[in-house]
Amino acid sequence: MSSLLLLKNIYCLQPTFDGKKYWGADLLIENNKVAKIAPEGGLAAPAKGRTIDCSNHVVIPGLVNTHHHFYQTLTRNHPAVQNAKLFDWLTFLYEVWKYVDEEAVYYSSMLAMAELMKTGCTLTTDHHYLYPRSFKGDLMGLQFEAADTLGMRFSPTRGSMSLSKKDGGLPPDSVVQTEDEILADSERCIKTYHDSAPDAMHKIALAPCSPFSVTKDLMTKTAELARKYGVRLHTHLCETYDEADFCQEMYGMRPLALMQECNLIGDDVFYAHGIHFNDEELEILAKTGSHIAHCPSSNMRLGSGICRVKEMLPMGINVAVAVDGSASNDSSDMLAEVRQAMLLQRVRYGSDALSADEAFTMATENGAKALNFSNVGRLEESWAADLAIFDVSTLPYAGSQSDPVASLLFCGTNHNTDYTIINGKVVVDHGQLVGYDEQELAEKANAISKRMMEQAANEEAV
Repeated sequence: MSSLLLLKNIYCLQPTFDGKKYWGADLLIENNKVAKIAPEGGLAAPAKGRTIDCSNHVVIPGLVNTHHHFYQTLTRNHPAVQNAKLFDWLTFLYEVWKYVDEEAVYYSSMLAMAELMKTGCTLTTDHHYLYPRSFKGDLMGLQFEAADTLGMRFSPTRGSMSLSKKDGGLPPDSVVQTEDEILADSERCIKTYHDSAPDAMHKIALAPCSPFSVTKDLMTKTAELARKYGVRLHTHLCETYDEADFCQEMYGMRPLALMQECNLIGDDVFYAHGIHFNDEELEILAKTGSHIAHCPSSNMRLGSGICRVKEMLPMGINVAVAVDGSASNDSSDMLAEVRQAMLLQRVRYGSDALSADEAFTMATENGAKALNFSNVGRLEESWAADLAIFDVSTLPYAGSQSDPVASLLFCGTNHNTDYTIINGKVVVDHGQLVGYDEQELAEKANAISKRMMEQAANEEAV
């Protein structure tokens, strides 16, 4: 039996960010797809189904988050690293993160996805590369369980670290795995969880953490494995000058050259950050079709630099938006990240560097393309019914209705949706999470965070 949901009298509907806005339109969802858009309205309310009055609302495609570290929600805002650069920040926090257990993975995943959903995100990845030796459960299984509980469209990466301190890397020995362990579990995760459908609820990508935490051999073998199964590849790249110096010292080449040597480059690869590419490297990115997950808040927070988005987009480089880990962003506010992406380019390139429409395109269609979802990121008939719905009748948006969609980025003090719809289901309803009690989730996350901090402090004291 069909499930019907009608959005009625939409104040402003923006199906894509390269086309016109519709005023007073109706949008009908049947099961998990957009069934009909009536630009002039007039659709009858379904006899069996739900109708939502959107006469005060902006309706846009759901936002897509292309890089995150869910477990870091448990260590955000730590005073010891509030002013640290990336390598110092990592070195300190690894000593806390090594206490991540099954409960921490599950509830941090719930927390990160809940924040994302409440701020308009309908599709997200996660880059979990931390596998403490004491961890015994199915880590990715726990993450998918959390996603299914909340109703999130989810494409996590099976991350990895194999280069510990004793081998010249950054992480402690207790959180890295052998290459055989990593490759075997990566293949298991693909076989168990990956769905190749263009609007799947579950996909898998493979993601060596970074050039300074995995071996060259692992990067090469991971790329081979991913291509055997046709899944995406991901890693951090060119985030800091320290990373470039590390690659030069260890491998005698810059980070992108290392990726080329490992065959970890191409139209099935998306890199997180991508700040410090030179002109020649930008040409290589464009030629190979490699994607960039731009993380503006984290880059500002750690003082890493400004990604050259303004230069990348005209070259045809697909640039998406990402909130990055919650210990370097300190939130999972997806709408705020789109705003930051727009504004940070203006700091470097001027007031017309990136428009609201361009920023939203990066955060919808470009993100879906990077994650390999070909039926997500636009609101068109037969496309996935993923929508973010914002009430713009409130005080923070007063006076901004000459362009209510852009007002979501230029105005507002509360980035939360009134409704978020994923795969045709309402997952945020009147601003409240549907799948889990918000207060219980916050209390659970705080308790786990406190436990991890105390374990780290006790070990240091000994």
